[in-house]
Amino acid sequence: SRLGILIVRHLKRLERVMLGYLEVCDGPEEEARLGILETLQCTIEHAWPRMPCRLPVLLKALLKMIWDVHTDQGSTPEPVKAALLQGATECLILLDRCSEGQVKVLLEGVYSSCEENCVRECIRKVQENT
Repeated sequence: SRLGILIVRHLKRLERVMLGYLEVCDGPEEEARLGILETLQCTIEHAWPRMPCRLPVLLKALLKMIWDVHTDQGSTPEPVKAALLQGATECLILLDRCSEGQVKVLLEGVYSSCEENCVRECIRKVQENT
C-alpha cells in the first residue's frame, strides 16, 4: 500500500509471484496464501486501471484456488478455509468492479455448470455484489 499506483512498475513480476503462491498449499495455517490474497486485494485497489488486461489470468488462478481449498482433504482447519474463500471472493469482487462487470459475466457459465455448493456460494457473492 506504500507504493500506491507506483506498484504498476512491478506488476508483471508481482503477478508471477502472486500466482505462484496462490497455486501452492503452505500447510494448515495457510499464512502465505492468506498474505498473498491481502497483497492481491491491495494491488487491485491501487492499480485498478491495469487490472482488466490481467483479468483472465487472475480469474483462473482465483477459481483454481477456490476449488483447491474446497477439495482439500488435508489438515487445514475450517476457519482457515473460510478465510481463504472469503479473501478470494473479495478479490473477485474487486476485479469485477475495476473491469466494469466482466467477472460477473464470465462467472455465469461457471455458476450454472458447477454443482459444488461451496464454490457456487463464492460465485453467488460476487454476482450479488454491486
